[in-house]
Amino acid sequence: MATTSRLPPTVLNLKQFLHRQQVLGLYRKILRTARQIPNEGDRHYVKKWAEEEFKRNKGATEEAVIRMMIAQGNLQLQELERSLQLAKS
Repeated sequence: MATTSRLPPTVLNLKQFLHRQQVLGLYRKILRTARQIPNEGDRHYVKKWAEEEFKRNKGATEEAVIRMMIAQGNLQLQELERSLQLAKS
C-alpha cells in the first residue's frame, strides 16, 4: 500500500490571495485570447510563452515585483488583443 505525503496547505494573507487571483485571471485571459490566433504555430507559440513566463515567475514574493509583473502582463495581453483586432479588420 503506497502512502502519499501531503504538505500542509499554504496559508495566504489577503494581499497574496488577491495577487494570486489576479495572476490566475491574467493567465486564463491570455490563454483564451491565444485561442483566437488563426495560425496554429503562432497560437502554440503564445501559449507556450505564457506557460513558461508564469512558471519562471512563480516564486516571486515581493509585492511590488508581483504588481509590476501583473501590469506588464496586462499590457502584453492588450497588445495581443490589439494585434488580433487589426488582423481581423
